[in-house]
Amino acid sequence: MSRPGLPGQGSERALPGRVRIIGGIYKRTPIAVAQRPGLRPTPDRVRETLFNWLGQDLSGWQVVDVFAGTGALSLEALSRGAAGVQAFERDTQLAAQIQALGDKLGAQALSVVRGDGVALLRALPAGQVHLVLIDPPFDSDLFVPALKAAVPALAEGGRIYLEAPVAWTQAQLDPLGLQLLRQGRAGAVHFHLLAGQSRRA
Repeated sequence: MSRPGLPGQGSERALPGRVRIIGGIYKRTPIAVAQRPGLRPTPDRVRETLFNWLGQDLSGWQVVDVFAGTGALSLEALSRGAAGVQAFERDTQLAAQIQALGDKLGAQALSVVRGDGVALLRALPAGQVHLVLIDPPFDSDLFVPALKAAVPALAEGGRIYLEAPVAWTQAQLDPLGLQLLRQGRAGAVHFHLLAGQSRRA
């Protein structure tokens, strides 16, 4: 694993096999990217846009990262003051890597849970989560199950971040009880900010 917490140049691109936290108290901390099929860290500029949309201060927020992968989104949320982040990851090595980096950073609000992210999301108490991060492998069929599981977990005013290989329309989200708030694209990545339809901004 790369050594966390090392200062970097602001214009420096991430080296192959590594990305960096882009904001908050852990800014510039490198995160190792293991070689895994379907593992695709959220690009820097997409993470920057997401947290601009959300606001940079997540104090008091409970966050769930359903397909944590490298942990980049989980750690970005922690870096911005989230009160609790649950990172769900099926791969044992990836889960251990996230936990190890969290330990090095002293991120006590991080909880890494190994297992099926959608099943773990379904098991959460209703109405307790302020932000659900959904970024499954692009070739999977997990998008709809994850979105369905996320809706009851949301607290009032909660948000869902969805990253996908195609843009989702409001017509596709209506049957799931979701409202499209913001949408963007970076290369092959389409990213969306959603809310429950009874919790519109």
